[in-house]
Amino acid sequence: MAKIQTPQPVRGTQDIFGEDQERFQHVIETFERVRRLYGFKGVEMPVFEPTAVFARSLGETTDVVSKEMYSFEDRGGDSLTLRPEFTAGICRAFLSNGWQQHVPLKLAAHGPLFRYERPQKGRYRQFHQLDAEIIGAGEAAADVELLCFADQLLKELGIDDGVTLQLNTLGDAESRDAWREALVEHFQAHKAELSEDSQDRLERNPLRILDSKERQDRSIADAAPDIDAYLSTEAKEFFAQVTEGLDACGVAWVRNSRLVRGLDYYRHTAFEFVTDRLGAQGTVLAGGRYDGLMESLGGPHTPAVGWAAGIERLGMLLDEPVVAGPDAIFIPLGDGCEAAAMKLMGELRRSGITCDMAYKGNMKKRMQKANAAGAAHVVIIGENELANGVAAVKNLATGDQREIVLGGLAEALTA
Repeated sequence: MAKIQTPQPVRGTQDIFGEDQERFQHVIETFERVRRLYGFKGVEMPVFEPTAVFARSLGETTDVVSKEMYSFEDRGGDSLTLRPEFTAGICRAFLSNGWQQHVPLKLAAHGPLFRYERPQKGRYRQFHQLDAEIIGAGEAAADVELLCFADQLLKELGIDDGVTLQLNTLGDAESRDAWREALVEHFQAHKAELSEDSQDRLERNPLRILDSKERQDRSIADAAPDIDAYLSTEAKEFFAQVTEGLDACGVAWVRNSRLVRGLDYYRHTAFEFVTDRLGAQGTVLAGGRYDGLMESLGGPHTPAVGWAAGIERLGMLLDEPVVAGPDAIFIPLGDGCEAAAMKLMGELRRSGITCDMAYKGNMKKRMQKANAAGAAHVVIIGENELANGVAAVKNLATGDQREIVLGGLAEALTA
């Protein structure tokens, strides 16, 4: 009989366990706590959407749509796609559920996303993100609040050291269009010198040439005109309000006039929190204002701004997480002791005390398990203790051991 081959995970996916899971969970719990401080409501959306939701919002010609989406036809013949990002699904939910009545609406989400791309450090084909959006607010104050949220999240995670907020403006529609024309003219003059990818982008997404990593593109991109020469008075005023708001809130930033978003619905503020602690792929949180996205999905003009951050990448920046061990490990010894220990643990858990049981092996091995788990106490219940209504409680930090009546265990374990 042929040996059954052990199944392996799909390339670009991961099983998250142990310290990695603790880091992952810590990022989510910190995000949940901070988003409540800022009044962001949690939202959950389907993991898959009609393919058109992403094709319209991301653009048919982007790499994500043309190369990276997991799309499939269901049994009813509909084309569906596993979500490659959060914003399009949130906008779809906003429109299909009639949430316009709640604007300005502050929403926060987290969960898995899917892209068929080359796996690399901190990037997977099934990956996880945090996401925050303010929908229905066209004021610069919304951009400032969203950036303050991001800044505080990184500080509370303890990973803000060495992370820099890079900020740019893409201007309003008038400014952006004028700048785009100037860029096309500049790049057309050097088309033969550009890389193949950039020549392709020149036809469909010229702004993206500015952040090309190809060596032959860099001198041409660096010589391209800045947007500042094309900003309208209104666009300049909007960006000034954003930067003044950040300064007032104590959020440090630097200007990066080459920071862009290729899709036409992006307006005004674009930003990235970047670090060199993860190698070449240095962005840990990024976003911008997308005032034209709702219209591309068939909705009314609705200004919005948002950001996303990779949970895995944030987790990689964390210091080694301190995992609190259980308050007590129970060691039952003798007939009826295990059932009694289970009953006591149930009562303690309902009181908010964390417990576990070492029910296998000799006494030495059980004590080793308690120490390895980082337990604060060991609670030993043998037949004599059970008959006398007491338990032997040992403090693993001090080594002290004393008998405690069973009714006083909760108090003894939390003293």
